[in-house]
Amino acid sequence: MNDAADVDRGAAGGGGDEARRRDAADPLGRWREAFSIPTHANGASVIYLCGNSLGLQPKTARGAVEQELDDWARHGVEGHFRARTPWYPYHEVFRETGARLVGARPGEVVMMNSLTVNLHLMMVSFFRPSGRRRRVLMEWPAFPSDIYAIKTHLQTRGLDPDRDLLIARPRSGEQTLRREDLLALIDDHADELALVLVGGVNFFTGQVFDLAAITEAGHRAGAMVGFDLAHAAGNVELALHDWDVDFACWCSYKYLNAGPGAVAGCFVHARHTEDRGVPRYGGWWGNDPDTRFQMHQQE
Repeated sequence: MNDAADVDRGAAGGGGDEARRRDAADPLGRWREAFSIPTHANGASVIYLCGNSLGLQPKTARGAVEQELDDWARHGVEGHFRARTPWYPYHEVFRETGARLVGARPGEVVMMNSLTVNLHLMMVSFFRPSGRRRRVLMEWPAFPSDIYAIKTHLQTRGLDPDRDLLIARPRSGEQTLRREDLLALIDDHADELALVLVGGVNFFTGQVFDLAAITEAGHRAGAMVGFDLAHAAGNVELALHDWDVDFACWCSYKYLNAGPGAVAGCFVHARHTEDRGVPRYGGWWGNDPDTRFQMHQQE
């Protein structure tokens, strides 16, 4: 008898008592009280299984938002420096925790923008088509917005998505992509690939991909390797720095419970952060933070 059957029979045989006993013994059970649980019309709490779409609201969220509103009202523009959590270096507050989430060094992680915007920005830097090497490899089914982003990005670079987007698909009759098939596809197209870009956890099947093996295979093929970690960050253990991943992006409103509209996260390996030859779009953060508010132009 398998473990799942044991659990089902034990719970059924006890008329729910066994299930309640196991719930009471769950070391993670106490965290339920940290979140606001939606209710049915009759007032009963729902069984919430939608964290993959939008995480529940932490009970501390309201106070955190009100603190920022209060500081804005109290300080106005001076809140950049005088708020209880100053806004000017807000992204630095999340370096340590963001790095722990994805297995990175603090200087490799920043919270900014939305996931799709970050994907485009990362492709500006790490998708470098040249000659025959111009294809992007993705998995099927990839999250729809990723497909839209990559197809349109290819088009803006003068490329043809029908030709230059390579899709790794499960075998006929199977729902998940075999590890060996994905790695073989990378090897088979080694001279064509400019970028390998797949999800850490597939949004539709829940398949967890071997990111270390994919990164190794992609680099062996001469390609850059990046990941969409929307369904992986806060859900599975990650070690992006040690795996030598080039870049990764993720949102924060799913398993990180940050709420709708919350800023996304971005990882760039330390190998690239000091390389001034990396193509990039510049902006506000292009200025030295020590002199940024002097509003002068830097050469």
